Order: sequence, then C-alpha cells, then structure tokens
Amino acid sequence: MQESRTTFAWETLLDVPARGPRHVALATALRAAIRSGRLPTGSAVPPSRVLAATLGCSRWVVTQAYAQLATEGYLGGRTGSATRVRWSPGADTRAPAPSPQSGRPRFDLAPGLPDLRAFPRRQWADALSRAAAGADLGPAAPGGVPALREVLAEYLARSRGAVAPAGSVVVCGGIRDAVGRLCRGLAAQGHREIAVEDPGWGALRQVAATAGLRPRPVAVDGDGLRVAELPPGVRAVLLTPAHQFPTGGVLSPARRGALIDWARAVDGVIVEDEYDSEFRYDRKPVGCLQGLDPARVVLTGSAHKTLAPAVGVGWAVAPPRWRPCLEAGAGPPGIDQAAFAAFVAAGRYDRHLHRARQRYRARRDLLVDALARALPGCVTQGVSAGLHVVCSWPGLDDERAVAAAVRAEGVHVMTLADYRVTPGPPGLVLGYGNLSDAAVPQAVAVLARVARAKSRADGGRAGRP
Repeated sequence: MQESRTTFAWETLLDVPARGPRHVALATALRAAIRSGRLPTGSAVPPSRVLAATLGCSRWVVTQAYAQLATEGYLGGRTGSATRVRWSPGADTRAPAPSPQSGRPRFDLAPGLPDLRAFPRRQWADALSRAAAGADLGPAAPGGVPALREVLAEYLARSRGAVAPAGSVVVCGGIRDAVGRLCRGLAAQGHREIAVEDPGWGALRQVAATAGLRPRPVAVDGDGLRVAELPPGVRAVLLTPAHQFPTGGVLSPARRGALIDWARAVDGVIVEDEYDSEFRYDRKPVGCLQGLDPARVVLTGSAHKTLAPAVGVGWAVAPPRWRPCLEAGAGPPGIDQAAFAAFVAAGRYDRHLHRARQRYRARRDLLVDALARALPGCVTQGVSAGLHVVCSWPGLDDERAVAAAVRAEGVHVMTLADYRVTPGPPGLVLGYGNLSDAAVPQAVAVLARVARAKSRADGGRAGRP
C-alpha cells in the first residue's frame, strides 16, 4: 500500500503508512488523526463504503479498521447511524497498554469483549435489511419497539426463567443505560445509597454515583454477595448473581433466598445484572433472581457480550413501579431494535449462542491448561463460565507490578485490585473472549516468563542483608 494523503468530503487528511496489513495501516492513520484533533470528538467518520472507494481498497479493510478503533474506544456508534469519534484528550478509552513494537498489545486479555471475529455479519446484515424495508421509520415508541419487547419477553421467560410479560420489558441502550435510568428513579423516590459488589465493575459504581446515589461496597466470596453484610438503611442493591464479575462465583441458593427476604423486609429493590448468564459451560445456568420475585427485582441485560458492543441493544424487565423511570430515556434506533427482534425470532440468536458456548468453553479450557503448565501452583477461581478467568499463584504478592511488567511485554491484563474498593487477595483477571485460540499459549508464555523473572528478583532482594 503506497503512502497516500487523501482528502475526502469531511476535509480530513489521512497519512496512511505504506507498510503492514492495509487494515492495520488504516487504523493507525485514523488513530493518529483522532489523537491529533484532525478528527475531533463527536465528528462522523466516512461510511465504510465511501472510504473504501476513496482509498481504493476493499470495504473489509475499512470495517476491520473501524472495528479495531471501536474496540479501543476511539469510535462509537450504532448500526444504522453514523460512526463518530468518542475519544477526547484526557479521556479513559480503556485502550490496552502499548507494546514497544507496535503501539498496541500483541495480546489483549482485558475482560469484557466477545469474539468479534465470530460476529454473524451476513445474518445481521440480512436482519437489518429486512428491518429497513418494513420498520416504522419514526421515533421508537417509549419502552421500545413492540415486536422486540414481545420477542425479548418470550426469550427471557424461556431461557432465564423470567416472569416477563411484554409490557414489563423496556428496551435500553445497554446495562449502563438501564442502571443509570433506574438509579435516577431511585434517587427521585428518596433513595440515597445503593449496595454494590466489592470487587465489582467500577463503571456501574460511577453510573450510580452520577445519578446521585452513594455506592456502598459489600464483600463477595465463592457464594456471591454476602447478603448478611448489607448495610443498615440501604434499600437497593446491584449485583451479578449468575457469574459474579470479576471473581466468577455464583450466588448460592441460600443467599438467593436471603436476598429476596431482605428486599421484602426493607421494601427494597434488587437490580440484577445478567452478566455472562448465557455462558455457563459445566452445567445449565441457574434461573434469574427476577423469577423468584418479579415485584422486587429489576432484571437487566444486553447484547454487548453475546453479539457485539456495536449492536447497542439492552433491556430491563421491571415491575410497574420502576417502568416510568426506565421509559424516560431514548432507546436504540428503531431499525436496530426491529433487526434484533427479527434476529432473535428467527432462531439466529440461539444458534449463535450455541456456537459461542462451544467456542468459549474450548478456549477457556485451553487457557486454564496453559496456565497450569506454565505456572506451577497457579489456581483459577470461579465456575466454568463467562469470558474471563481469575488466576493467582504462590508469590503473586504485588499484582499491579506483575501486570505492569506483563503489559510492558505487550500482553494486556487486568488485576483484581483494578475492581476493588477495599483491599483483598491478589489475582490477575484474564479475558479470552476476543483472543484467538492460537494466541492463548503465546500470551501465557509471556505471563509465565514475567512472573518467573519477578519471583527471582523478589527472592534476590529478600536475601540481601
């Protein structure tokens, strides 16, 4: 690919490197244009077809470059609408730490992404095309497109044991969107605090705080949230009972019952984040909490980790008391909602999840086996589920130092400390959803080499007078 300086209708000048794969070169040029301000925050990037024609490359090159930048947090948008720059100077893009060689990690083991290479592009494009041909092109109805609400109600009742008449389903933009709307509703009704898991996803703690609620951390263990430690006076709790993030535990039957009893006793509400509920590999997933008491539990979920973040469709199943605040926000574009409804109704969502479970189970087994071989004494915690594992080994005392050293070698990992409010036992959080099978042993080899070097260095310092 010859170096080119191409100006298109958006008056954006790109310097596309001549070396390397074309999609990597284009992503590099776009990233530089964004970081330099030539593509400012909020501006639309050219449609993939237009940019491909301008550069004289295939559309695949452009879509792959856009997908990479969306993964890194530089771009955002929903199918059917313009893709826009979301990065701004000083923003936390959650991009992986760079490797010295390429400016990007060789292996990204940060949790949270599904296998984007396995996204069913043709089936999704077909669903979008059919939706565009027959969907109402006006603003989506409050609460969501009726067809999607009906399809989600059937799916959640069938797959998760939810009590979900169509009228109880509200379509949102994702988990954060749903939790944000609900927290604002809680604040409006006099709630001042909400209990959250510790460790847990910090983004949801921030969402609650932005809505005016004080997050109150509650410890978790192998049986999930320690219900007996819910603070007095708190009447709302947010948790991931199907597969606790990040520790990987499942809320035990005894604690499920205790949590429902607590909510009834304090006239409280349980916000259930269905994190990783679709991906249980050793047995059938447990039913959702919402099915135990639909009057006390708000069930939230999304297609973010089952399909891709770009789909931008989420949902909440709520009792009448909380539906007005959930319906107050704007949902995803109506065409996207109609497309997802058709995708689920045609059975394509179920088939995609079936294939994904097989793929992730094999990849998880590969990762756990590689860790056991390369790091003697390495222990992984949590059930066989989800898109990440938590591991530790004898001598892993300073998890942040190990993670920093691993990142310097081009392998991006997270630590349990990254998700904690209060200190606790160390551990690394390794995501494998968007990692190729071939990359698993290579990434683990780097991790093991760094861990051994760190152990030798620590041992040498300990032996000095």
